[in-house]
Amino acid sequence: MTDTTTARDTVAPPSRIGIVGGGLMGSGIAEVNARAGADVVLVEVNEQAVEGARGRITSSLERAQHRGKLSAEDAATLTSRISYETTLDALADRELVIEAASEDENIKLDLFRRLGALLDSPDALLVSNTSSIPIVKLGAVSGRADRVMGVHFFNPAPVMQLVELIPSLTTAPATLERMRSFVREQLGKQPIDATDRAGFVVNSLLVPYLLSAIRMYEAGYASAVDIDQGMVLGCAHPMGPLALCDLIGLDTVRAIGVSMYQEFKEPLYSPPPLLERMVDAGLVGRKSKQGFYPYP
Repeated sequence: MTDTTTARDTVAPPSRIGIVGGGLMGSGIAEVNARAGADVVLVEVNEQAVEGARGRITSSLERAQHRGKLSAEDAATLTSRISYETTLDALADRELVIEAASEDENIKLDLFRRLGALLDSPDALLVSNTSSIPIVKLGAVSGRADRVMGVHFFNPAPVMQLVELIPSLTTAPATLERMRSFVREQLGKQPIDATDRAGFVVNSLLVPYLLSAIRMYEAGYASAVDIDQGMVLGCAHPMGPLALCDLIGLDTVRAIGVSMYQEFKEPLYSPPPLLERMVDAGLVGRKSKQGFYPYP
């Protein structure tokens, strides 16, 4: 990695956080940062999407209250720490911006190009929650490649403890250390380091397994229920692979598979035809109310 460390790298931990994208991951990441006491600005594409993000966070906090994990007073405090906007300009004063937009390379490249020019502070960090897109590409268009890296949360972000840290060839060592400290000390999560290759650590292992389960179902070897019960009851997995695909989102599983196949050209990463058809039909899992299972 290129060492571009300077005196300005010894800055205070970020407390003004921006989130781009308020879907399942973005809203969860916003909640995690609000729980850590940060001032959070979440940007979505329009007011309808803003209301969707607000609803996801509200529902998550209500579930936490119902389980006795959060008081009503604390939930109100967390809610007050998150504001919602529909333009990137609202992020100009942020010390850290976490991109959690759709898993589409062109969308992310455009966002990093605009955000890199927008952020006021030269110390501001710009990170992506991408599952598979090369971090070095995002850094290259940002104009601040030494301040860009991958920080990959897992769904649901408020619950899952793991965060993958992915520096690129141009990420400054100080940037990696700042984010490692941020994830561990401020967010209270466990970071692991990964290299900048499609899939990183977890998805490099997980996605071939998920795609194999889809191929098994597609070929008629077993029903969706039997495939999932086989892995839950036979291997002590907390959730079967097809139910997990529905939770992640079949569109996201497909996007990760495509990205990994483009990089490695190995057949095990190639999305099977059934997955392609289901995504084309809008049957992408829980968020569309229908995937391998119905969600009334």
